[in-house]
Amino acid sequence: MQTQGSFLSHIPPVTKNLIIINLIVWLAMFVLPGKIGVELETYGGLHYFKASDFNFAQLFTYMFMHSTGGAAHIFFNMFSLWMFGMTLERALGSARFLFYYISCGIGAALVQELVWALTWEDTFVRLLATGNNLDFPQAREVLNGLKDTPWLSQNLNFFITIGASGAIYGVLLAFGMLFPNAPLYLFFIPIPIKAKWMVLGMGAIELLIGMSESMGRSDGVAHFAHLGGMIFGFFIILYWKKKGTFHGGFGGY
Repeated sequence: MQTQGSFLSHIPPVTKNLIIINLIVWLAMFVLPGKIGVELETYGGLHYFKASDFNFAQLFTYMFMHSTGGAAHIFFNMFSLWMFGMTLERALGSARFLFYYISCGIGAALVQELVWALTWEDTFVRLLATGNNLDFPQAREVLNGLKDTPWLSQNLNFFITIGASGAIYGVLLAFGMLFPNAPLYLFFIPIPIKAKWMVLGMGAIELLIGMSESMGRSDGVAHFAHLGGMIFGFFIILYWKKKGTFHGGFGGY
């Protein structure tokens, strides 16, 4: 007698274990703060490198943490990982897929750090001006006097990013490059869209929203980190293709 096996048995090992780890960490973020007296994001979330709570491990740990304000953040990330990660892991092999996933996540973190380095002063000028009834030149003068002080280092903890989205966008990018003609269906759109066009469209949307955020309109999402995952993923896949890592065609699908 043959059995079909469980649902989990059909998921490749790296994709399955990444999903499990993310879910365990998400549940721990509900339970542990009450026991240790501090939010886990303080330790594992990605902080700006000049902030007092920053440590280099956060470049890795942040991608396993998700918002506890609801289930949407982790659901969409893990659903995307399940949907696209299974195919990608089978195409790349488990070891190479894990390397790719982690590299895209760290790449996204590095891009986010760069964006913060370029924008944190303007962000703080707006905050100081709004909170203290100052105009922008006055607020910038106040900020200049606070540089290299413990107060500023503490308040730079205001910048924090969590989530697997940077790595997930890298997975989507790789899927679009390796299976460009795969038909994908989006919510509320009854006709299929080729993977390559979906990836290009998502990248363009993230860039446009990220640019609008740089002008002071923020939705609380690290859009440039998403782009960072895609950028690092693009160069990794491009390098592997040039090295002949992939055998056979991936484009027909």
